Amino acid sequence: MKIEVKSTSAKLSCDLLVIILDEELKISAVEDPQLQNLLESLSKSFEDKTVKKEYFSRWSESGVKHVLVFHTALNSSYNVWERIKIYASRAISWGNDFNLKEVAFLLNGSDAATYFGKVVEGIVLGSYAFEKYKLEKNKYLEASRVSLLCSSTALSLCREKFERYALVSNAVNECREIVNEPGCAVYPEIMGNIAQRIGKQQGLKVTVLDEKALQKGGYTGLTSVGQGSVHPPRLISLEYKSRKNSDVQLALVGKGITFDTGGISIKPSEKMLEMKGDMAGGAAVLYAMKAIAQLKPKINVVGIIPSAENSPDANAQRPGDIFTARNGKSVQVDNTDAEGRLVLIDGFARAGELKATHIVDIATLTGAVVRALGQGYAGIMGNDQSLIDAVIHSGTNHGENFWQLPLPEEYKELLKTPYADLNNVGGPHGGAITAGLFLQEFIPEKTAWAHLDIAGPFIFDKPWKYYAAGATGFGVKTFVDLCERFGEYFPRKQK
Repeated sequence: MKIEVKSTSAKLSCDLLVIILDEELKISAVEDPQLQNLLESLSKSFEDKTVKKEYFSRWSESGVKHVLVFHTALNSSYNVWERIKIYASRAISWGNDFNLKEVAFLLNGSDAATYFGKVVEGIVLGSYAFEKYKLEKNKYLEASRVSLLCSSTALSLCREKFERYALVSNAVNECREIVNEPGCAVYPEIMGNIAQRIGKQQGLKVTVLDEKALQKGGYTGLTSVGQGSVHPPRLISLEYKSRKNSDVQLALVGKGITFDTGGISIKPSEKMLEMKGDMAGGAAVLYAMKAIAQLKPKINVVGIIPSAENSPDANAQRPGDIFTARNGKSVQVDNTDAEGRLVLIDGFARAGELKATHIVDIATLTGAVVRALGQGYAGIMGNDQSLIDAVIHSGTNHGENFWQLPLPEEYKELLKTPYADLNNVGGPHGGAITAGLFLQEFIPEKTAWAHLDIAGPFIFDKPWKYYAAGATGFGVKTFVDLCERFGEYFPRKQK
């Protein structure tokens, strides 16, 4: 799909003209008298809910063959930014369904520039489909052209927004692509190869520790989890250095379990295929780093992906096994299906070695968080409220929602075992919280930390908002926004 930003011409010519109405905002400005009459009549019909969805009609005037009209009075479950993204995605679906290859969005109203990037995001994310293994692929996307028509006075600003939002949205789609891949195609070595390719393309320093380096370095969480697989673990880091002096070293740590059978504590077979996406946190870090390298925020950022495959075989770790982490604390593996937290602690150790001042980890960590919050929200917890608030704000900016959970001191009792310093699970209740408390034990001293449990929104088995069924790339947009706005959230942290 080719997308172009243009100023509005006097005479419109396209197969499908997309117009967005709002009771207060002026997004689409229409000059054609016949279209004006249509929109005036539609406005009341939308607000009265007489038109319950979008309005679509043939239109033979002014070189426009079809017209598609949305009104933000509908879809009240979401804020106006999310509604606009949903409408942009739906418009591409209409074009696809009716094979309308020339699509134009009329974004020339006085308020349109503010929401321009959201239209771009909806188009790019909404047009993604995982078709790599299909014999027949959708040819519409290759042949279609989208014109984003803005006012001449806003042309420069809109082009800037297009570049930024298209870049980040394409990174999200690349993230979705590898999360949707089967476990036979993406395993720890492949994650390392992808990181090295991104590093070479974007000028990032990349380090990949293989199984021998992990054993030598005492990264026992990764080696314990990965010892049952034919695909040995990797500890991956990508380092971005800001051109500006900064006291900040933000570490983004993503769980990279490329397939999770549960190990000896094997999972039920139902929906186990989704466990190809247990590396969604690591993928989010990989592609956030790709976007960050191009957008060049004014802080230092390191992306860390502890990656392993959790499989049962004669060499796999057993329930009851004990290992000692790099910070000296011993861990009893009560349940081998609680493996994500074991690899993350090696990610935290690596972040400490790289002198992280702030750590944000992202992981498809617990089914408990899905039972608590459903699929639309990720859980968040941590030891620094300012960092937690910053992540929540950055996520809200881009339709990635978080709900804070507590880390009560008394629940640490649930992680006690007579055989080691910590048990890796805390029993049947409060599983998302006890997982967070376990992770907290391995955060380097005096380091601000936030933990994101994305087990809910990382994948959907049916379309959701502007996402097709499958992986969502959840977290990429939040991380990019957090890095771009870090100086706003923490003004004293930068020189």
